[in-house]
Amino acid sequence: MSKIALLFPGQGAQAVGMGRQLAESLPAARSLFDRAQAVLGYDLAEVCFNGPAEKLDSTVYSQPALFVCSLAALESLKATKPEVAAEAKATAGLSLGEYTALVFAEAITFEDGLKLVAERGSAMQAAADLVPSGMVSVLGLDLDKVQAVCDEARQPGEVLQIANHLCPGNIVISGHTSACERVPAIAEKAGAMKTIRLSVAGAFHTPLMAPAVQRLTSALAHVPIKPPRIPVISNVDALSHDDPHEIRHLLVQQVVSPVRWEDSMRVLLNMGVTPFWEIGPGRVLRGLLKRIDRKVAADGIEC
Repeated sequence: MSKIALLFPGQGAQAVGMGRQLAESLPAARSLFDRAQAVLGYDLAEVCFNGPAEKLDSTVYSQPALFVCSLAALESLKATKPEVAAEAKATAGLSLGEYTALVFAEAITFEDGLKLVAERGSAMQAAADLVPSGMVSVLGLDLDKVQAVCDEARQPGEVLQIANHLCPGNIVISGHTSACERVPAIAEKAGAMKTIRLSVAGAFHTPLMAPAVQRLTSALAHVPIKPPRIPVISNVDALSHDDPHEIRHLLVQQVVSPVRWEDSMRVLLNMGVTPFWEIGPGRVLRGLLKRIDRKVAADGIEC
């Protein structure tokens, strides 16, 4: 019998126009956008469907937008392949996507999850505004070599560290802008195939996000969390947790800790998961999976 896992994308997967087709064709998806407007106080559908891209790409808007669009795609899955959603035995989400996974696992309600994601996006943007910082994807180097690149590029008083362990040969580092600017030359010298400066507001998943911790801690303290009905793999430690107190703690830690995505996928593979389904905008997670295990079966529902 198949052991299905659903995966939910994180920031960077957004694109103007996402969610429109689902909202126009599926009442359950349209309802999510209507409920989101009531929670947020603005028309999220307008931002998703029509942009502009500069607005949608802002952390404040992209995080709620991806959360709602991914859950709209989940409604499409339930409508077209109800057996896949019903038989899923585990779930995970990349960074922001972990909140979507927790809603799917019925640990958090849609409305509470959206409030948390909106506060998270706002708090992370505010932290990013305090100091020039960013993220760089390094392709073609193993973990030890990327760590050595960080150590060489970082100068006293700067932050530069591994932020996302995505898959073999694809590792994201994050830190002060001055340090990020030294990375391409150093990485190329170390044998990297390519470096890509990411279009994000700041150094996510590093201590530079510490100013967001208090706001997120406060928001999580006021949200009921139940034990998930299926395992939700945490980005922080690549383990599943049933204790709501632990889940709250890990969601706070997530903003200042590296995302262990490759480890999380290997945990699911060791559980015997097959196939994987990527639910939400884009195909990034399926691509990462193929780099981790080229034989893995993966499908998706986009929006």
